[in-house]
Amino acid sequence: MGILIGSETRVICQGMTGRMGTFHSERMISYGTNLVGGVRPGKGGAKHLGVPVFDTVAEAMAETEADASAVFVPPENAAAAMIEAIEAEVLLVVCVTERVPVLDMVRVRHALSGSTTRLVGANSQGLLAPGVCKIGVMPTIHERPGRVGIISRSASLTSEVVEQTSRLNLGQSTTVGIGGDPVHGLGFVECLELFLADPATDGVILLGEIGGTGEEAAADFLRTAKPTKPVVACVAGRHAPTERRMGHAGTVTVFGSGEAEAKIAALTAAGVCIAPNAAVIGATMAQVLSS
Repeated sequence: MGILIGSETRVICQGMTGRMGTFHSERMISYGTNLVGGVRPGKGGAKHLGVPVFDTVAEAMAETEADASAVFVPPENAAAAMIEAIEAEVLLVVCVTERVPVLDMVRVRHALSGSTTRLVGANSQGLLAPGVCKIGVMPTIHERPGRVGIISRSASLTSEVVEQTSRLNLGQSTTVGIGGDPVHGLGFVECLELFLADPATDGVILLGEIGGTGEEAAADFLRTAKPTKPVVACVAGRHAPTERRMGHAGTVTVFGSGEAEAKIAALTAAGVCIAPNAAVIGATMAQVLSS
């Protein structure tokens, strides 16, 4: 089945009636996602894309019994949208919004403390269980059902690895884009815990980048957990200059921390198989699984 989402997942979309919300909601519905409603203050009572629109997440939850929310809200209001969903006890919130202010995300993390909500993002491309459910903006041209879990900070690298694993007949159980911001929801460790416990996943691919400490935390977890499932990793940014942000807000090395080589060393010491470059990540996983 994979992790976090399934065919039974009932999804609402915050910001559904906006241009991007409409565009991607249509694609989620076309893919088969069970999108049961939208949220847009001031437009409650209307219908959009064939589903009801509500003024608040609480109203949407009362009427639809949703399990998840996709957040397509501009950066200045995204934190308020996430906090509203957390307070309404939505079990899974997926925020694709980029450039959410860091201090706003600190407020969101505070709201998550003690709640029942799992947050993916912000700055996430979303979640994809091939042939089952899509929440977010992931392309679906190359995905195939399979038994490899993918956890990634990079949207473009995710697309590359999905294509590789599909071409090699490995497929994917679930793909999770955790986002590239310095402060976010679910990280590598939480996703590894879920994939390692998932009977539909035989191996896990971890796609990291420079900046932050998520990869080091994953290495610490794996060193203790000693998983029986193989984990393959690739860390982008080995040749990136220091103290210069490379794309995502979180991809920057400062004060000698967050460097790719240090992350690779930590993961290697934890028993992770490192793909030497992005072009052979799928092949590396295929080789590890076959051996």
